[in-house]
Order: sequence, then C-alpha cells, then structure tokens
Amino acid sequence: MANTACGLALILFISSVASGVSAAAPAASFGRKIFDVRSYGARGDGKTDNAIAFTRAWKDACQWKGSSRIFVPLGTFYLGGVTFSGPCQNRISFIIKGTLLAPKDANAIKQDTWIIFKYVDYLTVSGGGTLDGQGTYAWRLNDCSRNPNCRPLPMNIGFQFVRFSRISRIKSVNSKMGHFNFFAVSYFEITRVSIRAPGDSPNTDGIKIGSSHHMKIHDVYIGTGDDCIAILSGTTNLDIYSVNCGPGHGISVGSLGRFKDEKSVYGISVRDSVFTGTSNGVRIKTWAPSASRNIVSNFTFQSLQMINVGNPIIIDQQYCPNNQCSKMSHSQVQIQHVKFNNIWGTSTDKVAVKLQCSAIAPCKDVELAGINLVHRGLDGPATALCENVHGWTRGKISPPSCI
Repeated sequence: MANTACGLALILFISSVASGVSAAAPAASFGRKIFDVRSYGARGDGKTDNAIAFTRAWKDACQWKGSSRIFVPLGTFYLGGVTFSGPCQNRISFIIKGTLLAPKDANAIKQDTWIIFKYVDYLTVSGGGTLDGQGTYAWRLNDCSRNPNCRPLPMNIGFQFVRFSRISRIKSVNSKMGHFNFFAVSYFEITRVSIRAPGDSPNTDGIKIGSSHHMKIHDVYIGTGDDCIAILSGTTNLDIYSVNCGPGHGISVGSLGRFKDEKSVYGISVRDSVFTGTSNGVRIKTWAPSASRNIVSNFTFQSLQMINVGNPIIIDQQYCPNNQCSKMSHSQVQIQHVKFNNIWGTSTDKVAVKLQCSAIAPCKDVELAGINLVHRGLDGPATALCENVHGWTRGKISPPSCI
C-alpha cells in the first residue's frame, strides 16, 4: 500500500509540472532567504565587472537548505561570462530588476553563452529586468552567411540540464548571436518574455531548443534577425502558443539532418499566434544531402495569422545555404503526420504554400485544412506548390490545394 501511494504521488507531481502548475520543491528545512548581489560587492554602475560577486551570491544561495532568492536591484550591472551550476539544495529564484550588461567585445566572453544555468532543478528566472548583449558592437564580426565554418558568437543566456523550471518577465535585447538557448531541458515554461534585435542583425535567433522535452512557450514577443523560435534535433512534446513573431524568419523546425547522430523531433504544437513581416511563417527544413535518417512527426500548426509574410507555410527538404550542396542530393529525413489547420492572412510571395519534400523520403500524412492566404501582388493570386508529398485537404483551401 505504501509503495502504491508513493508511486501515485510521483505521477501527480510530474503531471502538475507538465500542465504548467508549479510543482512542489523538496521540503525546506530552513526558511526563505534573500541573497542581494550588492552584499557580495556588486555595483550597478555599468562598468564594474560583477561576475565574481554574482557567482559568490549564487554559490551561497544554491547551498542554502531553504528556498533562496538571488536579488539584482535596479541599476546597470556589467557582467562578464558567468556559469551558475547546481545541483542546489532547494528551490532557487534569480530575480533581475535592473539591466545585466554584456561586454562589447565578444572575445571577452570565454564561453559559447554569456550567462549559463546548468544542472539545476526548480529554478525561476524573473523580475522584469533586461539582458543587454550589446550585439551592435559584434555583428560586423559575423561572417556565417558566407563562411560555413564561422566562429559562433556568444548567445545571451543558456539553460543546460535544467528541470521543473521557468523564465518569465525578462527582456533580452541585441544578443551577439542567439538570445535564449535550451539544451537537455525538461518540464520548462517560458512566458511573458520579450526578445528584440533589429531585423537585419545576423543569426540572432530568439529561442533555440535542442534535445529537450515537455516545454511550454507562450505569451512572448519575439522580433529578431533570424528564427523567432528554432526547434532542433531531439526536441519532443513542445507546446507553443500566443506568440507574436516579427521581424525574423518565423518559427522553424530545423535545420535537421546535417549531422550523423541527430535525433528525431515529434509532438510539436504551434497555435494561436501572429506572424508579422517575417520571411517565413511556419517552416520545416532539412538538409540535402542529409547525414541522418531521423523522423519528424506529429506536428500541429493551428490558428495562425500571417501579416505580410514571405512563405506562410513551407516544407523545405532541399535546405542547403551558401550553395554548398549538389542539386541532385536528397534528404533522408522522413516528415510525417503534419497538420496545417486554420491559417490565414497575407503572403508577400506568390507561392503561399510550399511543400517541397524529399524524392527518396516523401512526406506522408500531411493535412491542409481551412487555409486562406491571399497574395495581392501584380503577378497574380496566391498559388501552392507540392513536390513528393502525400496527404489530404479538408474544408475551404485558398490557394487551391496541390496535394
């Protein structure tokens, strides 16, 4: 009987986190304690490097046996590259009221991400503050558009091996490369986050997710020079809704298939969101040729508004930037069980629906339902293009379906 009760408690605990309900942390043997970074010598003058002070505050807070709160007050806190590692004794919050300011020089950050949280459970990052990556000073160093072996610049903030956690009410501006990076994260919520960089800033993806599962992204505003959200290898059970995306490249799955050991991506939902002035709406892209034979499956794109979007609906299985691949190459990534439902608005490209699948692994079970996309250019009304795709349509479809 005792074993049954324990098992039921564990199931209820995991279910509550997956549904967005705050899960109970381990029982605290001490009370809550606030760790103000100023008590560790931090100065919000915009020029003193506070990396050591922040790291010391984190260490003490992480070791506190009760719930702990690191507090960053109003002010501009210059911060070199830092890593906040766990595991911690109990629930921990990182409250940012002021602005964290990255070094202008990308070489001053000796890691691939400016601020990293890793091996932490029950983490909350919030407070209404700002992460300023000062990317305007580094974007000229980015040559990735012409150099496939380019040196990545630091991203603003990363979460690695973090569980049962959330980030909310945080602004990220002008990252040197991507803004938020998630790797091997589970049961994580991202909400009420604002991500901004100019539309022509290179490779400034808003949110990148890889090898993660059971995440929610909702009520966020993302405008950058690259993907608003990029969903990468090994990501499963991801729910995205109430996103305002633009400018940028839309919400993308991939690119996938470039590397041999990539994992499948499945269980992705994108719904109730608006795309404004983006080069793409919702996109799945896989490399041709591809080094892996992973599967992309069980996707739902639903109730999405497109406002002057370049490619509102696109599957691109001939993805290969910089013209470095043979036109005769084919992707081995299998795309299947994908629904495009209730998507409407305006397309700046005449071909508003592009489903260009692989000749050796055709797309299977693709559904178009309730599509109403309009093109008002001089070259005529919107059209659809299909290659190597099997599926069906439901309801009214405009442009006329090519499936």
